[in-house]
Amino acid sequence: MAALTAKKANANVTIYEHNKSVGKKILASGNGRCNIINTTADVNDYFGQDPSFVSYALQNMSYSAFERFALSIGLILNAKDDGRCYPLSDEAKSVALAFHEAIKKEKITIKTEHKVTKISQENNMFVVECDKEKAYFDKVLIATGSEAAPQLGATADGYSFAKVFGHTIEPTYPSLVQLHIDSNIHQKMAGVKTVAEVTLYLNGKPEEKVLGDTLFTRYGISGLSILDVSQKASLALLEYKHVAVGLNILPHLSRQALAAQLEKLFKAIPQYSLQNALSGMISTKIVEPLLTSAKIDPNKQASSLNTKEIKKLAHQLQDWRFEIIDTHGFKHAEVSGGGVSTAEIDSKTMESKLVEGLYFAGEVIDIVGRRGGYNFNFAWASGMIAGKELSKSST
Repeated sequence: MAALTAKKANANVTIYEHNKSVGKKILASGNGRCNIINTTADVNDYFGQDPSFVSYALQNMSYSAFERFALSIGLILNAKDDGRCYPLSDEAKSVALAFHEAIKKEKITIKTEHKVTKISQENNMFVVECDKEKAYFDKVLIATGSEAAPQLGATADGYSFAKVFGHTIEPTYPSLVQLHIDSNIHQKMAGVKTVAEVTLYLNGKPEEKVLGDTLFTRYGISGLSILDVSQKASLALLEYKHVAVGLNILPHLSRQALAAQLEKLFKAIPQYSLQNALSGMISTKIVEPLLTSAKIDPNKQASSLNTKEIKKLAHQLQDWRFEIIDTHGFKHAEVSGGGVSTAEIDSKTMESKLVEGLYFAGEVIDIVGRRGGYNFNFAWASGMIAGKELSKSST
């Protein structure tokens, strides 16, 4: 985005890419569909030391502006009712191809398999060094992303480059990532998927609540609901806070209605064990771990539960707590939080406040968005702003 914007304003642009081809993360995004932008994006969808940093970028690249840009490179967009937006083809490959063809049309130089190892300054020029060459430029944009998904070529190189020029790096952490549980109980439930209401607790206090698919795995929990709370969970772990999630696996019922339903069920099948009685309400793989966690004997007869025990069971079904001890790591994260401090970047130009001619865009900056196209949204917007500034004559 930055290269195209700068080139159209008559700048001479070179892109350095250490992979064999550009756009590998685009190809992997949105389960191969590429959730390219979100029509509803605003400050509340972003996190970092200063989320308001995104305001100017978002205002300067409205959805209609991006839609016009997309059309100019051959992309038709398909906006959903919830704000998520995909290429009409529903293929991430279409997005990568469109950008690549636009770059070719503009005759922008892309140097693939050129890993930049050092960026420095000599006589008011930036020196870009890689394993194959050394080149001089009057301006440099660092748009290296984060270390999330290293299997796609992601690295923390951008932070290292920024540090050389005196920039502060806010501690990084995986986001939009699966979570690890402090128990072995989840292993018995691996593969079970349910729609649950997930509440994130930080130091015992409820922080966030979302409803969505929740999946038990051999290492912990996953699913869209977990990805949605993972940013705050991951940051809290970095800050050594106590992190837990509470799962409501029967969210369509009130606590009172659930207790009444359980009492009705147990009266209908009084001779059944609790394990068998509950198998008609929830997944059979969940029943024993849930009862064990609640310290209720799975072999106990349904008729033997008193009102207090039924209420206890209803509570367990709607607030099943798990302590979170880790994330599934950068390898499995879609994005990363933390990065180059926004306090040291001009939000209206994306230029470093410390070094004239040095710019940043996208995920390398200490900005991370929610799931739903928000991270791409900021990447395009910040790239467009940086591209405009890169094309201007140096003072």
